[in-house]
Amino acid sequence: MSERPNWTSKYAFIVTTIGSAVGLGNIWRFPYIMGQNGGAIFLAVYIILISTICFIPLINELYIGKLTKRECIGAYESINRNFKFLGVLNPITGILIAAFYFIVGGWIINYILKSILNFNINDYGEYFSNFIQQPVYPCILTILFLFICIFVTAKGVKNGIEATNKILMPLLAAILIFLVIISINLPNANIGLEYMFKPDFSKLNSHMVLAALGQAFFTLSIGMGALLTYGSYIKEDKSLVKSVYTIILSDTAFAILAGIMIFPAVFSFNMEPNSGAGLVFVTLPKIFSQIPYGNIVSLAFFILLLCAAITSGISIVEGPCASMVERFKISRAKACTILFIVISVLAIPATLSFGYLSDFKILGKTIFEFLDFLTSNLMLPLNTLFLCIISGWYLKIKGINIIKNKFFALLFDAGLRFVVPIALICLMLIGLN
Repeated sequence: MSERPNWTSKYAFIVTTIGSAVGLGNIWRFPYIMGQNGGAIFLAVYIILISTICFIPLINELYIGKLTKRECIGAYESINRNFKFLGVLNPITGILIAAFYFIVGGWIINYILKSILNFNINDYGEYFSNFIQQPVYPCILTILFLFICIFVTAKGVKNGIEATNKILMPLLAAILIFLVIISINLPNANIGLEYMFKPDFSKLNSHMVLAALGQAFFTLSIGMGALLTYGSYIKEDKSLVKSVYTIILSDTAFAILAGIMIFPAVFSFNMEPNSGAGLVFVTLPKIFSQIPYGNIVSLAFFILLLCAAITSGISIVEGPCASMVERFKISRAKACTILFIVISVLAIPATLSFGYLSDFKILGKTIFEFLDFLTSNLMLPLNTLFLCIISGWYLKIKGINIIKNKFFALLFDAGLRFVVPIALICLMLIGLN
């Protein structure tokens, strides 16, 4: 076995962790969740929650990785041998997320190809529906996206994960800013900006608050073991607090910019901001087709999405990969080959669940819907809950060891032991209904 890898610099750690957080959760999921939950008031609540409550499990997961210097299973095992099975849940969660998340990566590749070929589509809703129901083509694209993420991960922490994020994250930021400038110069863009930044307090309710909390946990990649694994690569002399707030601020900035890019365009063409998951694949392509140089704008947008999907996809794969390498003493290449096969076996039926296997249901849900439900509503919050309980009640980690300010350290202690566990239990109970 070669020496355990470390990040080559603080910048490498931050940009890679931001890459894990900034994914489809920001560019695809955040705008339509915001559109369904009242616009500006959702954004305000989201910012408060992600910078306070979500700070705690984020820094906790990174800290446990840094403290133990082990991958997920080894980290839990080093705390107590009886906790080993809890560590196993993390890479399993990552594999199950990859099985449905990477399908969306395949859809993005398809739209990039259509934009390059200047493919003319009359009805985007009908096109998207017909495309995802095809039996072969979407499966090929899913496997292609999986291969990209596996290939990068197989090249290692420095030459693969670090190097790719250092290229893709600046590119992602540049494209996003370019699209924001185009969007805010569209006719009636001010209506979309008002929707984003003028809160309607009548829309404030408990369901919306929980939706904002769920989105914050989802976008930060908490609970799948990716952050714990990334934390284990941190050198001892690196402080976490400033890095974590840099990650949170960057992640939030990307989400806000995604909203500024999307909502002015939506309102300029009298589209619905609450059109759900189809906002990116149906509503926006329809808008692109109606603006000057729309094909170029469409291509830039879907390249942006692909960059975000890849940086997050890499982190999803890295957790299980690191566990296999360190537990079974095998090379990254072998671990990634095994992961490629396992995820493919799960992802192909999930891809087919929009067409050929649409009638096959698990608890009344298609395979894609079930994997999404199982991981987002149960496994991610459950994994985070376990780690908070272990850190706060078993290890009795003190905030003062992480945060030098005594007041904020006390708030961290209370949050780790009480606030975050209660919030996670509420999320799971709501999600299971």
